[in-house]
Amino acid sequence: MIRIFRHYISSAFLWLLVFEAVMFYFAMYLGSQVRFLYQPSWYSESDIVNASLIFAAIFTLCNISLGLYRRNLGIHEYDLLARVSFSFGVGIFVVVSIYYLFPNFLIARSVLSVSIVFAFLGMMLIRYFFYRYAKIDRIKKQVLVVGSGNKAKELVELNSGYLHKSFNIAGFAALPGELCCIDEALLIKQDKSLNEVAQDLNIDEIVLAIDDRRRGMPLTTLLDCKMSGFDVIDLVTFYEREQGLISLTNVYPSWFLFSDGFAVSGLRSIGKRFFDIVVSLILLAVAWPIMLITSVAILIESGIKAPIFYRQVRVGENNRNFEVIKFRSMVVDAEKNGAQFAQEKDNRITKVGAFIRKCRIDELPQIFNVLTGNMSFVGPRPERPEFVEGFVERIDYYAERHRVKPGITGWAQISYQYGASEGDTIRKLEYDLYYVKNYSLFLDISIILHTIEIVVWGKGAR
Repeated sequence: MIRIFRHYISSAFLWLLVFEAVMFYFAMYLGSQVRFLYQPSWYSESDIVNASLIFAAIFTLCNISLGLYRRNLGIHEYDLLARVSFSFGVGIFVVVSIYYLFPNFLIARSVLSVSIVFAFLGMMLIRYFFYRYAKIDRIKKQVLVVGSGNKAKELVELNSGYLHKSFNIAGFAALPGELCCIDEALLIKQDKSLNEVAQDLNIDEIVLAIDDRRRGMPLTTLLDCKMSGFDVIDLVTFYEREQGLISLTNVYPSWFLFSDGFAVSGLRSIGKRFFDIVVSLILLAVAWPIMLITSVAILIESGIKAPIFYRQVRVGENNRNFEVIKFRSMVVDAEKNGAQFAQEKDNRITKVGAFIRKCRIDELPQIFNVLTGNMSFVGPRPERPEFVEGFVERIDYYAERHRVKPGITGWAQISYQYGASEGDTIRKLEYDLYYVKNYSLFLDISIILHTIEIVVWGKGAR
């Protein structure tokens, strides 16, 4: 794992992206060479280079948007052929549009066809070797866990559903008097010092997973390991890096005081505001036909007198309330019995509403909330005051998510399914706190690209 602008990125998937981007470039380049193998080329060297750069950039962005470089993509939700096929379909459409809208970049269909074949075969070959490589334990970070209780047990299956697990637990070091919840086969023998054990097992990192800190930590032993060159980290940092969240069950108040991040500056706010306006105007220019069709569909289903838009009070930055605007996806009197979460197979949702929720079209009017400054394009989802009041009382650190403007999309939305219970709310808060802590323009762009995957695959919509 490497950290770019405070956001953790899998080095394995980053190298995969680089290799495939280079492959896409040479796929176009070689495609032109093969096409004109026995006759003079119609294009200059600079024409081919420009076309190759465009081809590589578009296909790489399409792959990113379809989640093909997302480390936390679970095995159960991964369909390589379907994702690659859809990515190539969109990539071909965009590339052809660029080539023909800008004649200076025009490439013959025969060259493009050969290049696409090379790109598809090259990607399949790279993926085959990558998935074999990613399963090798010796390339993963070797971790020694101090502790053998419940917190240590949770690490055994952590990230087990991921396509690439970036760490391997070499063993667990039990503490005296600690309740052991770990399989004894995973425990290391206590006949050597922790430093010697770490050296024997070629440990890269020592993780502290102690259930009860009041029992005391083996500070002398851990200091010995630290001074010998081994990284020693706590569970909060480990979860932040491996799962992209702030673990509320392991965090403590002083961690917020001494951790990096949570930076707020005038320059950062100005940059984010400029980014919000530019992205919102671009989206509005592209999406207005969809918004018009949606408005007509709602009127046809519900009648000319029914409202098209739904306004609802939400809690924004610094706990200031505002009215969020959405396409109406429920019946007019959906909340006559009071505020409630949307449920799976909710009978209050209209037929048009079910479709626009699935495709996230109902969120598009929030562009106007962004343009007026009540929301940001990326940020924690705004919640209703009726829910927020109770969450702040019952959930530690819930109020901290309101340190930034709420967003149309966010880190929690692309990382976790729709929240329909308080347990889901706590989990999404962990992702929201990660975003508040590690915000950057790089993270915002990454979230926007991955939101495309959510829309296409319908993940988490309800």
